[in-house]
Amino acid sequence: MASSGDYLSQIDISNEEKDKLVAEVIRYIIFKTHQNSGCPIKREELTQIVTKNYRNRGLPAIVIEEAKEKLSSIFGYELRELQRARPSSTAQGHPPQHNVVDSKSYVLISKLPAEVYRKYVEDVDTAHVTGFNFVVVSIVHLAGGKIPEESLWHHLRRMGLSENDEKHPVLGNIKEAVELLVQQRYLQKAKINGPDGNITFYELAERAIDGPVSEKIKEYVAQIVNKNVTTEEG
Repeated sequence: MASSGDYLSQIDISNEEKDKLVAEVIRYIIFKTHQNSGCPIKREELTQIVTKNYRNRGLPAIVIEEAKEKLSSIFGYELRELQRARPSSTAQGHPPQHNVVDSKSYVLISKLPAEVYRKYVEDVDTAHVTGFNFVVVSIVHLAGGKIPEESLWHHLRRMGLSENDEKHPVLGNIKEAVELLVQQRYLQKAKINGPDGNITFYELAERAIDGPVSEKIKEYVAQIVNKNVTTEEG
């Protein structure tokens, strides 16, 4: 198998030009992740950075792979490819309705130890959003990984969070905060045709099913259950 250096010589691009493309892709990934609150970045977007000046079909894969290596070794991030989670079931044979059909996409995941990340990277000003996200995903997890939209809002209303609240003092528009979890691929949303009409469901998506996130949710739920059991026994 030819090395990337051999391949570059065949398509008439220097290492310097390739390094410039890698740096541009890394820059785009970092700024886009920050700008879009961690929403996935489509591979098509990264490919377009390369192909706007270079037409070789194999070059984007080389550039993205090297960007992935540098993000890991220099910045301590894993550029993880998302495997799209499909809804678990449908009613009466009708497929679920999605707003967007995703292409291959990526998210940045910190590889730093949790205590280091909290001390040097985590933004305390957004901790409330992280907490809200964790609670919503935990509610869906406790419901078996899938919950009707009305049931989710029932649980959130009991916590003082209404879908009609557009000016929450901490979270702002509550409905938009939940929808952001869909865009970030922690949840997916589907409409299922049932005997009583269309019912909208929220279901865990690929980022919530991801090993580390899933384990944190299970640990959190176990702590709550153990605490309640201890309180009742006391």
